[in-house]
Amino acid sequence: MSSSATVGADLLAKSIDFNGSGVVHSFWELTVNGLTYGAIYALVAVGYTLVYGVLRLINFAHSEIFMLGMFGTYVGLELLGFTGRADAYHQGVVLTVCYLGVAMLIGMAVSGVAAVGLERVAYRPLRKRGAKPLAFLITAIGMSFVIQEFVHYALPKLTGNKLGGTNAQTNIRLVEPTTQFTIGGARIDNVSIVIVVAAVLLAVGTEMFINRSKFGRSIRAVAQDPDTATLMGVSRERVIMLTFLIGGLLAGAAALLYTLLRPAGTIVFNGGFLLGIKAFSAAVLGGIGNLRGALLGGLLLGVIEQYGQMFFGNQWKDVVAYALLVLVLMFRPTGILGESLGRARA
Repeated sequence: MSSSATVGADLLAKSIDFNGSGVVHSFWELTVNGLTYGAIYALVAVGYTLVYGVLRLINFAHSEIFMLGMFGTYVGLELLGFTGRADAYHQGVVLTVCYLGVAMLIGMAVSGVAAVGLERVAYRPLRKRGAKPLAFLITAIGMSFVIQEFVHYALPKLTGNKLGGTNAQTNIRLVEPTTQFTIGGARIDNVSIVIVVAAVLLAVGTEMFINRSKFGRSIRAVAQDPDTATLMGVSRERVIMLTFLIGGLLAGAAALLYTLLRPAGTIVFNGGFLLGIKAFSAAVLGGIGNLRGALLGGLLLGVIEQYGQMFFGNQWKDVVAYALLVLVLMFRPTGILGESLGRARA
């Protein structure tokens, strides 16, 4: 080994904490935090996996749909009377839940409309022209930047500098985290409970819709064989629009939950990028095209990310998650649960 390689290895080793005792000591706390973050990853991952299952498209602009949802929830909270200086809401649990529900619906509406608009403006014209898959991929990346820059430069001018721009929106903490009970010494607060329960209910509801409803059957039919589905009377364009709408609605719901978990510094023009990449990784980890895989991948990614952060140090948090993803794909390229929506194509 050369001297430069030896020096590099030494520097790398010194930058890692190897805090195994910390992982053991804080196991339950790390697990709870991981599940909380993972639930949000899973909701966003469902959007990636639905679009891939139907169109075989990696919609990299989905992270910006999530970002627009965060702005939607912010506007919703302001319309409800909350200001940037609000720290907590003390008018009772029922009213707080109502406000959360209204803000979530506004965020979902913004993300849903944005997702459908993205499909109409960017992807539908390409389909009509029979574009190659690479054109869709490049368009997705391009639209991701277009949406970011719109919020960065255009939105402030349209709103009198109240929204968008370089700086994050002012912090609004709607719910103050309060410990409800403990598990293995880990404190479970109300915010974590709301996030995990809401994410699981939305994910399960989406799976039931896909598996048991008429529209859900149409989505599965187009995912498995679009030509035969069209011959059987299924409107492919309507199914694609519905798929984007569902993914956008879930991204908007995840945006409200993420704002609850991290109220400061998240609502900004590039605030969806990193979370979107992690959600995409979660979808691939669980098996992209598989709704249950998206949920499993999100939860696993969140938990392992927390373990890695404690074991290797904060600076390695993201690296550990992606290293795990690479390892899984090396031995199981279709992810842990494999593909389901488009399985008939394989």
